[in-house]
Amino acid sequence: MIGRCMQRHRHEEFLRFLNTIEAAVPAGKLIHVILDNYGTHKHPKVRAWLARHPRWIFHFTPTSASWMNAVEGFFSALTRRRLKRGNFSGIVDLQAAINRYIAEHNDRPKPFIWTKPAAAILDDVNGNAAPSV
Repeated sequence: MIGRCMQRHRHEEFLRFLNTIEAAVPAGKLIHVILDNYGTHKHPKVRAWLARHPRWIFHFTPTSASWMNAVEGFFSALTRRRLKRGNFSGIVDLQAAINRYIAEHNDRPKPFIWTKPAAAILDDVNGNAAPSV
């Protein structure tokens, strides 16, 4: 898990985050990124960056769709285990708690295992789901 707390969510911050990931992931590995349709992710400078980095593949979730369950689950666990009922003296203290949680998560990582075949997920997304029996 690679995470960053940033004051703003503009394309400049997103590009800094992409560069952080680019530096952390070994050369030769493909990087698949699942994104929502936030305008920052489609900014012309982000598209230009993506064109210069062919190992990166962006996958956009359908408009108004929920984030992938793995991402939602991570943020839910972060909230329950570290932030809920927390007492933080300021933003720096809150960010430190988030960063500690990410570091602890990375000390004992568990891979996300898909329980549904990719074709079935894509069928659901594209509205081609088989009727229930």
